[in-house]
Amino acid sequence: MDRRLRNRILLILLAAGILAYALLLISGREPVAKLSAVKPTRENIVSSISSNGKVEPISPSIIRAQLDTFVENVSVVEGQQVKKGQLLLQLNVKDAAALLAQARARLLKAQDDFRAASSGGRSDDSARATGDLAKAIAERDRLQRSHDALQRLLAQQAATKDELAANELELTKIQAEVTRFTAAKQEFDRGVHLDGQRSRLQVQQAQSEVAALEVKVRDGHITAPADGTLYSLPVHQGDFVKAGDLLAELADLHKVRVRAFVDEPEIGALKPDQPVRITWDALPERSWQGRTEIIPKQVVPRGARSVGELLCSVNNDQLELLPNVNVNVRINSQERSNVLVIPRGTVASEGGKRYVFVVKSAGLGVGKKVLEKREIQVGIADSVHYEVVSGLDAKDLVALPGDVDLRDGMPVRIINTESAGAEGHTDAQ
Repeated sequence: MDRRLRNRILLILLAAGILAYALLLISGREPVAKLSAVKPTRENIVSSISSNGKVEPISPSIIRAQLDTFVENVSVVEGQQVKKGQLLLQLNVKDAAALLAQARARLLKAQDDFRAASSGGRSDDSARATGDLAKAIAERDRLQRSHDALQRLLAQQAATKDELAANELELTKIQAEVTRFTAAKQEFDRGVHLDGQRSRLQVQQAQSEVAALEVKVRDGHITAPADGTLYSLPVHQGDFVKAGDLLAELADLHKVRVRAFVDEPEIGALKPDQPVRITWDALPERSWQGRTEIIPKQVVPRGARSVGELLCSVNNDQLELLPNVNVNVRINSQERSNVLVIPRGTVASEGGKRYVFVVKSAGLGVGKKVLEKREIQVGIADSVHYEVVSGLDAKDLVALPGDVDLRDGMPVRIINTESAGAEGHTDAQ
């Protein structure tokens, strides 16, 4: 190829490039983005809250040791179904039984002392004090009568002054005896009154001691307080237990409660009697149904989270859920039927408002599409969808976000169209 021919070809190629660039500037065309789009569909949508929780028995019976002693015998095993009154375990109560016998003996003596004090004191002591005073009074009265008679006789000169003086001396002595015996009787009565009060207190103390020891002896024979599942039995034969130590826990596990830990921002959506679904990692194929019962009234820290504690009742007919296990909780807080929905990924936010990009015809010929930014109102949401309250209808086509930033008036080519709840299909437009 000669030099002139090569130069001519280069000039032609340069002219073609300049012409193409000029045509592009004249036409004002931009590169066309290729996008997928989706059509809104009508579906049932459920807004749910997912969290974690712990299983609890609703009405547990917790049995604790009432004295320091050894476990003498265990009659059941953990996990066993038991009946009310069935023997669970036996504690060694020999020391308590010996103390009970001594306390009962003290009670009998205190009761005997109280009866004696209530009836005026011991009969022999009371009779002695009363008899001595009565005899002294009788002798004084006799001498007083003799004194009166001697005074009359003396006036008639039938008696002598010496006889009257001797009588007065005896009367003075016996009056002193009456005074002494009266004081002794009063002291005796005061002693009887004090003994009565002391004996009453002793009786009450002895009765309390006997009652407490009777409880300890009786509680050495541990029986089931109700029908249920013995889900905790931490002691074994020969173990030493202290007063207050846990011996057993049982409850009817056909209905249990789940304490769900709901994050603070989601508490406002909770209401009583909402459906609850429980799953447990130990039994991944199983799930349990329940209802919300008690809504949180406060927020508490739980690790790095701030949560409300929601109580849910759960059916556990097969007794598979065990107390204190950790479970997964999903609460269906709101539900809508046959509403218009779109994928969550198509919805963007700006200034507190929600909007989507609707695919519209450009009006410049077949296949020409542009995007229209449109504000919408949304309702509830699940993990993949938003409910559309206003701003769209089922005929609209909504752009799905891709590798390019979407904007109002942007020319696009739709290469794939699908429904919000269905698989897509290729549609070159």
